Amino acid sequence: MTVFPSDLKLSAVTPVDAVDWAAIPSPAFVLDESRLRRNLELISYVQRESGAQIIVAFKGFSMWSAFPTLREYGITGATASSLNEAILAKEEMGGEVHVYAPAYSDEDFPRVLELADHLVFNSFSQWERFKPQVEAARAAGRTVHVGIRVNPEYAEVETDLYNPAGPFSRLGVTRREFRMDLMDGVDGLHFHTLCEKDSDTLERTLEVLERTFGDVLAQVKWVNFGGGHLMTREGYDIPRLIRVVRAFRERWGVHVILEPGSAFGWQTGWLVSSVLDVVHNVKDALLLDISVSAHMPDVLEMPYRPRILGAGDPPELDHHRETSEGAGGHPYIIGGTTCLAGDVVGEYVFDRALEIGDRVVFDDMIHYTMVKTTFFNGVKHPDIGILHRDGSYERVKTFGYEEFKAKLS
Repeated sequence: MTVFPSDLKLSAVTPVDAVDWAAIPSPAFVLDESRLRRNLELISYVQRESGAQIIVAFKGFSMWSAFPTLREYGITGATASSLNEAILAKEEMGGEVHVYAPAYSDEDFPRVLELADHLVFNSFSQWERFKPQVEAARAAGRTVHVGIRVNPEYAEVETDLYNPAGPFSRLGVTRREFRMDLMDGVDGLHFHTLCEKDSDTLERTLEVLERTFGDVLAQVKWVNFGGGHLMTREGYDIPRLIRVVRAFRERWGVHVILEPGSAFGWQTGWLVSSVLDVVHNVKDALLLDISVSAHMPDVLEMPYRPRILGAGDPPELDHHRETSEGAGGHPYIIGGTTCLAGDVVGEYVFDRALEIGDRVVFDDMIHYTMVKTTFFNGVKHPDIGILHRDGSYERVKTFGYEEFKAKLS
């Protein structure tokens, strides 16, 4: 169970078995408002009790139709990793716009500078290149906070693809390369080494950061702890997070910023699909109206195995099941509708035989998944919808040929 403080009371969520999946047009990404609000209640509590500023990272959650709900809970800004995300932050989120990108182009930077309240550089060479523009903006009356991203060369990330502090990482300045002589005009530090980790990992990371960059911490006004703080996941030690952040703030006299993405969208919704066909080649396979490669790319990139509501693992993965046909089980290989041979999730066992038109619902598909989708092969892109607390379903966005065509030339 999540380690909840005694004074934190979270609202109830819509039971999964109460959702009428057949009434939701397929395919669709469906955000559950009740689950989002529950996450926001917790995030708001952490922000209040820790004294940190928590903003939403668009790279993990940028469903802008939900931004008014975020603002209800005191989320006062967003972090962007590109010019387009910065524009979205200014136009739809409001509040402070924080921008970090591994590199800024000469073409994009002037507009980025217009939008950013906090601007983080990945290297001192980028800071030197664009410092004259920053100084000119400040001289004209703009308040622009500038930070340098540092790499403490410590991380507890199992998947190399998502390890920003791995060997030879291009992300952040190591101590060996740090330039104290170029800190004039810089008032903050940024680090990001976590990936869906608990607060004990943050605590150990801060110990390394303080040993490595203590002299720098002593002269800055703010520190951005980056993302990866999965405080809404079951089992997360929330009191430790609050204690660690408070202690760091008091020890160094700095403003602390957290910018999670997954924590906002964690377990807040689903990808609803339906069966288009059932084919047999030694084993039965379900062809769904979604694509694994186009709509759930992390399944192949990471890789990981998503949960399907009402389905379990085959015997080679589930040691509690004696046979794949045991207890009335019906095993299927789950595949998408593109021409890619590897457009496959894997094998799952259902309690009953599935037919054309039946719904197959993938769990926890709101954070990161939606921001990574493509129009590969021209397959139909899932709708985006919201399941409201009163049980009503709102189709927020539907995609057609024009969106597909707009990506091409």
